[in-house]
Amino acid sequence: MFDYSARPDLLQGRVILVTGAGRGIGAAAAKAYAAHGATVLLLGKTEANLTQVYDEIEAAGYPQPAVIPFNLETALPHQYDELAAMIETEFGHLDGLLHNASIIGPRTPLEQLSGENFMRVMQVNVNAMFMLTSTLLPLLKLSKDASVVFTSSSVGRKGRAYWGAYGVSKFATEGLMQTLADEVDTVASVRANSVNPGATRTSMRAQAYPGENPLNNPTPEEIMPVYLYLMGPDSTGVNGQAFNAQ
Repeated sequence: MFDYSARPDLLQGRVILVTGAGRGIGAAAAKAYAAHGATVLLLGKTEANLTQVYDEIEAAGYPQPAVIPFNLETALPHQYDELAAMIETEFGHLDGLLHNASIIGPRTPLEQLSGENFMRVMQVNVNAMFMLTSTLLPLLKLSKDASVVFTSSSVGRKGRAYWGAYGVSKFATEGLMQTLADEVDTVASVRANSVNPGATRTSMRAQAYPGENPLNNPTPEEIMPVYLYLMGPDSTGVNGQAFNAQ
């Protein structure tokens, strides 16, 4: 496991947006950021899930989060602009962006992967991630110390059979992270890095590996050290790096 211990007030006063915040790793990250003092913007497509995370953060007495229902699969360019305008009006700037939302799509040979399925995965995992990044970058640049964290995968660092669109989308994720990191290096107070969560006890993992015993994998809460490290001031100056949570 990534070795890092976050101090309680690590993210005090920071505003952090988490995509796919309704469950799994996104929900765990949102709660961890809130527990360390951040105002968390919970973005996802299922409002009921986001509301549950919101309630848990409220009940724990952490800074009041915000719920942002947003469907990355169908969102149009003007909706990203409206999202950025709303965040600027309500919060003034953004200190962190965790790109966590992803879909797996069919695990099948490329030859049997339909164009429709390929494009759906790329829409959520790559196009929407790019749109969010480019639209929110001006707000991140208003921060004294901003961090963008991209969620990668081992299959986005070395190609593996049958991972199809998902694997390709994670290679694109690493490419977007590296490109952004190089562009902001030394010219903005923004840094960009990627995290490969590894095998984690989530519904997405169960979907990918139905025969696996989930209890052999750590919970999302157990892999949070690297997520906290990359969002906080201790990683200032760390840019363009590919991290493993485990």
